[in-house]
Amino acid sequence: MAIVSLLAYTPQPELHIAAAAKLCYSPVSIETIKEGLTEEKVSSFIDMLSELGHESPIEHATFTFGIEDVSRALLAQITRHRIASFSVQSQRYVSEENFEYVLPPAIAAIPEAKEEFLRAMEEDQRHYKSITKILTEKHKKTLMEKGKDENTANRIAQKQAIEDARFVLPNACATKMIVTMNARSLMNFFELRGCSRAQWEIRDVAIQMLRLVKRAAPHLFSKAGPSCVRGACSEGKMTCGEIEQVRAFFGTLGEEIDE
Repeated sequence: MAIVSLLAYTPQPELHIAAAAKLCYSPVSIETIKEGLTEEKVSSFIDMLSELGHESPIEHATFTFGIEDVSRALLAQITRHRIASFSVQSQRYVSEENFEYVLPPAIAAIPEAKEEFLRAMEEDQRHYKSITKILTEKHKKTLMEKGKDENTANRIAQKQAIEDARFVLPNACATKMIVTMNARSLMNFFELRGCSRAQWEIRDVAIQMLRLVKRAAPHLFSKAGPSCVRGACSEGKMTCGEIEQVRAFFGTLGEEIDE
């Protein structure tokens, strides 16, 4: 299962958002913008922004997450959310000789499927090691012929080898990343990836992220989640048909007590 942590976020995010919103509707100066912004008024500003659909002020709050033990398949999905910053462990510079992988629950639940999956992972690992070895020897020889000393040639050759050997690695190969999104992008992320129809791995990550930000900015994210949390389901005929259960789940998300 993915491990998600909230590494950093804008201090007093709801206050900063309220200040930005206040500036849009008031002649106050930047110097005095936060004066009089009580907790009640901050909440009122955030509610107003939601009702008006005025979402740009919430972009002033950002949240940075550490995400581990996820697949390269998830990486392909999460990077489609373009208004975000990603730093991902590189397969070009980090050897995957003994790579870890994500085992889908549906496969793990069926012994025959699990056995086949594990064999595939072992085979991919053998191919990766074999290709890396072949390429390293070839590159090393070429580099030494060009005048590189043996140690330098070997170091460069290994890097060149894993750059191409990684093409044999599976989507299941585990990776880790640091992701930063502003609150507006997060709202969109939660709406799309928190839905029951989202792929199981990225939905799990989205729910963990939402749980963390709801504790950091509870009023801001009180109605965050799939579209049915705030209104009608946007999936049409593809709806899961469990709107009340979904609303109940997201309504209490973040209120759990950590052990």
